[in-house]
Amino acid sequence: MLYYLSQWLAEWAGPVRLLSSNIFLAGAGTAMAAGLVWWLLPKLWHLLPRDQGRAHAVGAEHSVGKPMSAGILFIPIFVAVAFLFVPYHPKVLGILACALAAMMVGYFDDRAVGGWSEYRLGALDLLVSICAAWLLCGGEPVQIWLPLLKGSLEIPAILYMLGATPLLWVAINATNCTDGVDGLSASLTSMSILFLGGILYGIVGHAEIARYLLVPHYVDGAQWAILAFVMVGCLTGYLWHNSYPSAVMMGDSGSRPVGLMLGVLALASGNPFLILVVAFVILVNGATGMVKVVLLRFFKIPIFKNIRYPLHDHVRHNMGWSNTQVLVRFMLLQAVGTPILLVLLLKIR
Repeated sequence: MLYYLSQWLAEWAGPVRLLSSNIFLAGAGTAMAAGLVWWLLPKLWHLLPRDQGRAHAVGAEHSVGKPMSAGILFIPIFVAVAFLFVPYHPKVLGILACALAAMMVGYFDDRAVGGWSEYRLGALDLLVSICAAWLLCGGEPVQIWLPLLKGSLEIPAILYMLGATPLLWVAINATNCTDGVDGLSASLTSMSILFLGGILYGIVGHAEIARYLLVPHYVDGAQWAILAFVMVGCLTGYLWHNSYPSAVMMGDSGSRPVGLMLGVLALASGNPFLILVVAFVILVNGATGMVKVVLLRFFKIPIFKNIRYPLHDHVRHNMGWSNTQVLVRFMLLQAVGTPILLVLLLKIR
């Protein structure tokens, strides 16, 4: 909204032209989101439900009684700030609506005694994922680029939906599974989303760099990048209060929409494999556990019997890592691994 306001007022007030700069909108939106979440969370978290503990989770007793489901507070701030700073785009508005829907699913699960069943949550996550995938393609063919192949491919809408929907579903649930150590989920997802914002703004959103790297140029790349940076701002404000020992936890109402945005931004970049590059620690930590459960529950195939999932529980219980060691080491793996994988992805084409 501010972008279009600058077009109307620039003739009367020159400095208003700053609001037409994508880099200014990204910086100002990030700062406002971080400031609002940092300021409002402690004023409102007394309204949140309290953690009841989780069976089989390592160290769950230390979280009992803490306010949880902070996502019901910071996701509306994310949506409001994004509405102000992201230049209008119908796809973005639709995705923001999906984020609110994912937030509400998570909030009702957080509030329910014992939580909702896995099947109900999985079905609702699937519905949100289908809606988001349809919004991203708009029912039309989509241009994507892939590792090892020069140029781009045009994918029919139905094939895009068949690939995008499970990617979004996995992103939602892997992020949710990673939310078990103070600061871990928010730190890893903010790093992943920051990388995606840089790719959307500086690579696929920049015509000359996209041409040099032989990837498609997306004219709306900067808009998605601003959305990514606003989310990073919200997670930064939240992490101020969630760093060990945490005062508040995001709950499913935070992890589910954050995971959705992670998947959406990976798809908006035009290369679905980017989620393996920017979020491989999240996927290994959370998604591999889902594979283990599916194989055991539905196919009676025992796999990784001696590994506890999510993986952060295994390293704490079996290897004696502290919460701080888990957070720092997982972040180091992602911080070092992502640039290496990204260079390989972009240059070996």
